[in-house]
Amino acid sequence: MKANSYSAAAKKSPSQFKAHPWHGVSLGEKWPEEVTSFIEVVPNDTVKYELDKETGLLKVDRPQAFSNIYPTLYGMLPQTYCGRRIGELCTRHTGLGEIQGDGDPLDICVLTEKIVPHGDILLTARPIGGFRLIDAGKADDKIIAVLLDDAMHGYWNDLQDCPPGVLKRLEHFFLTYKQMPEGREKTCWLAGNYDKKEAFRVIKLAHEDYLEHFA
Repeated sequence: MKANSYSAAAKKSPSQFKAHPWHGVSLGEKWPEEVTSFIEVVPNDTVKYELDKETGLLKVDRPQAFSNIYPTLYGMLPQTYCGRRIGELCTRHTGLGEIQGDGDPLDICVLTEKIVPHGDILLTARPIGGFRLIDAGKADDKIIAVLLDDAMHGYWNDLQDCPPGVLKRLEHFFLTYKQMPEGREKTCWLAGNYDKKEAFRVIKLAHEDYLEHFA
């Protein structure tokens, strides 16, 4: 079901429909400083789950090939889309030639001390920075955030507040998480990280891309 058809049906009888996590949920009242996030994968998952764009349900994308697991809560931001604007921003910062957005919602990693047992949930997070990741030649940014009011990480205000070990763990994961046992060449490349101000910019551009794509 397309975004506009889902929205039209939900408005006619909202109590009969579960909100589509991508199209039926807002970014929140205080975005981009505080954003609603849909969590797909938690650190104890050994299977990569992903939002099925058609139904709004979680589906199995692939089992993790090796022993690596997601180091944080991982999901996506509603009403965002990595399209023309995200691709142009990545192109300007990397100088690698014309890069396109990957055509997916903007990804987010949420740091928290709490154990969250499963995905398919909404939470509020505060972005503090991000990674400019290029996957198979396309812009695939990862926003890094902290769970709102988290006792351990809630006071982190910018990416520089993260201990180097936390960032290195995240970097290593995203550079290796798509490697397969047969040794296929990895397709992910990290073009650098950025601070909170740039994270806000990326979120705003991804929302503009969403509005344009689903106009």
